[in-house]
Amino acid sequence: MSATPAPEGTPGAVPWEELVTVALLGTDRRTPSWLPPGREAAPRALLDLAAVETVRRRAGLLPAPAGARPEPAEPDPRPVLPAAAARRLTMLLSERPGSGDGRRGSAPDLMELLPQWLSLACERGFAPPPEALPALLDAARGRTDLRPAALAFAGPRALWLARLNPHWRFVLRATPGGGSGPPPKEPEHGARLWQEGLFAERVALLTALRARQPHAARDLLASTWATERAEDRLMFLDSLRTGLEPADEPFLEQALLDRSRTVRATAAELLSALPGSALAGRMAARAAACVAVDRTRREPTIVVEAPHECDPGMERDGVVPRPPAGRGERSWWLGQLVETAQLGSWTARLGGRTPQEITALPVADDWRCELHRAWCRAAVRQRDTDWSRALLGAPSAPEAGGPGAVSLAERARLLSALPPAERAGWVAGFVSAHGLSEAFQLLGVCEVPWTAPLGRAVVDALNIARDAGSYPWSFSGVMGLAERCLDPAQASHLDMLAAIPDEPEDASPGAGGYWAEAFQRLTTTLRLRATMREELGMP
Repeated sequence: MSATPAPEGTPGAVPWEELVTVALLGTDRRTPSWLPPGREAAPRALLDLAAVETVRRRAGLLPAPAGARPEPAEPDPRPVLPAAAARRLTMLLSERPGSGDGRRGSAPDLMELLPQWLSLACERGFAPPPEALPALLDAARGRTDLRPAALAFAGPRALWLARLNPHWRFVLRATPGGGSGPPPKEPEHGARLWQEGLFAERVALLTALRARQPHAARDLLASTWATERAEDRLMFLDSLRTGLEPADEPFLEQALLDRSRTVRATAAELLSALPGSALAGRMAARAAACVAVDRTRREPTIVVEAPHECDPGMERDGVVPRPPAGRGERSWWLGQLVETAQLGSWTARLGGRTPQEITALPVADDWRCELHRAWCRAAVRQRDTDWSRALLGAPSAPEAGGPGAVSLAERARLLSALPPAERAGWVAGFVSAHGLSEAFQLLGVCEVPWTAPLGRAVVDALNIARDAGSYPWSFSGVMGLAERCLDPAQASHLDMLAAIPDEPEDASPGAGGYWAEAFQRLTTTLRLRATMREELGMP
């Protein structure tokens, strides 16, 4: 059957969004001028136009006047992806979120496996098949969490395609100099981009240069600092977190005089993370004047005398004078002083005690939570493992409360300062002692794949919850984490859990079937992850 001719005056290409809108509404309800009239002619012409536009979209090009043929993409020197792995990539990219009736059954969630596959492919150093690039860039466009790994895997051809299709413009923004040419490899090559580029390009340039040459990035930022907008200064200053070094201190001290309060606060935060900085010394002296050990009591006790005012010197050093709603001024000022002071200064101030001994001391007048919260923030900011261990306490402690860890969020941040193996061991102990009801945030900071002790602790806790007749959907988040994070080698140990158990009388209706289905999905996912590794040539 020949295609229905478009009426005179039809544009060369109708925007895809317009085609979709008309298709959803129906040509009976909406017949644009670029469609012929009639109950049969209009739908047929709409489908013809959609077919043509689909071909254009799949080709990675938008309709445009004929021009010079584009230069070929830069060659990709990486080895070609193995055939089995290429087929797997096509399968993962073809998955769409929200498909089905909402119940996952025992089938793996391919959308959640795609980030892991991309990470493995980047680790192996393979190049993607050219025909997979449009679908890969579309997936990265819809999911920002995929972009770093997707662009690293896509290689130079992603930049080449992005210059031809505005839907993939995020690739240009993520690549220094992406809109005008290859990424600058030396500071002088990026000078023009820094002066004339878009904001996103300048951020990308500064971030990339900071990772390679911290001093050059700092000098580039200092060259235009006085003329930048406040919101831009804040974003640029945040890039100095990468490769923070003592040589940054003079620039950051100048930033303490900035007109913007948020810029001053960020500069103070960076300076407090620099051991031996002048700001950390000033804050330590102020904090030491507020906290001491009272030896006249029956047992040594920490006493606190919070600041009575926020003087100009404190404001210059980043202390925010006005507290948020519900916070007292003095406790607000005290917390900022303590979290900015170097943690190493407390040992000398509090009688040569270790962090464990300091956090174990009683604190008078209900200042304990405020003081320990500030120490938690300082331990995370300064990446201090000794203080993090002391504030976490033992994972088996009642209510899992360490001496100062007063919330799950603080415990998760403290764990991030510990080495990966120690972090996993602490969380395994927590899960063994307290189950999974509060473990989700803590599991999220553990390195993937989980260590064998952590994996066993999680599986045992899930099994205990199942045998107890617990409400199964309460553990769906942990089960999803287990699918992504358990070591695939443990799949063979989980088969026995996939059987439907006998349900206790007080169990949730249908809980046994759900648990069996969830464990089947877990074992299937782990085996699929193992297969993915084999296809990529990994042990």
